[in-house]
Amino acid sequence: MPASAKSPTKPAARKPAAAKTKAAATASLTLSSRNYSSWSLRGWLLARFAGLDFVETMVSPDDADARRELLLLAPSIRVPCLTHDGARVWNTMAIAQYLDEVCPGAGLFPDDRVARAHCRSVCGEMNSGFANLRSSLPMNLKARLPGHKIWAGAQPDIDRIVEIWTECIATYGGPWLFGARRGAADAMYAPVVTRFLTYDVKLNRACIEYSRTVMAMPEMAEWIAAAKLEPDDIEELDMDF
Repeated sequence: MPASAKSPTKPAARKPAAAKTKAAATASLTLSSRNYSSWSLRGWLLARFAGLDFVETMVSPDDADARRELLLLAPSIRVPCLTHDGARVWNTMAIAQYLDEVCPGAGLFPDDRVARAHCRSVCGEMNSGFANLRSSLPMNLKARLPGHKIWAGAQPDIDRIVEIWTECIATYGGPWLFGARRGAADAMYAPVVTRFLTYDVKLNRACIEYSRTVMAMPEMAEWIAAAKLEPDDIEELDMDF
C-alpha cells in the first residue's frame, strides 16, 4: 500500500531532471576575423537576435582554411559554425532557419506567410549571390575610403541591394527591412551596410536611414569595437581596388 501511494509522485520527480538537461544545453559559435568576415558577423547577429546564450570560439588568423574563406578561395563557407544541443550548423542561411526553429519567439522571420516567403527570398539572395560586390568591396571595418571608385562589375549588385532595401522599407514600413522588429534579413544585410560606408557608396534617402538604423544597434558597436582591436591584417583584403 505505501509503495502504491508513492507511485503517482514519480512523473513529477522527473520534471526537475528534464529542466536541468535543457538548461545544461550549451551553444558555441565559431568565428573568424571580426574585421573582414562578413559571414561571421551575420552568424553572430543572428544568434544575438535570437537571444541564444552562446560562447564564441575564434579561429586563428593563421588558419589556412579560414584565410581561404576570407579571400573567397574556398569552395564553401563553413565559418561561422553554430554548435547547439547536438546540432552543428555552418551556413548562415541554415543557421537562421535553425535558430528560427529553436527560438521561435525571437521573430527572425515574419509571421505572415507572404512576408515570410519574401524574407526567405531576400535572405537567400544575400546568402548565395552578389559575388562581384563581395570580391570588389570586401568588408573592412577599419577602413574608410571616401570617393572610392566603384568597379563597374559591382554596380549591378549595389543597384539590386538598393532595390531590395527600398522595396522592403516601402512595403513593411521600416525601420527594419520587414517592419518594426529586426530579424534575419537585417542580420544578413548588416555587413553590406558596413561595406557601403567603407567604400562611400551613394544611396537614396530610405537606404541611408536604414543604414543608420543598422549602425546604431548596440550589437554593431560591440562588434566594431572588438574588430578594431584585432592585431591581424590580411594584406590582400586591404588593397584599394
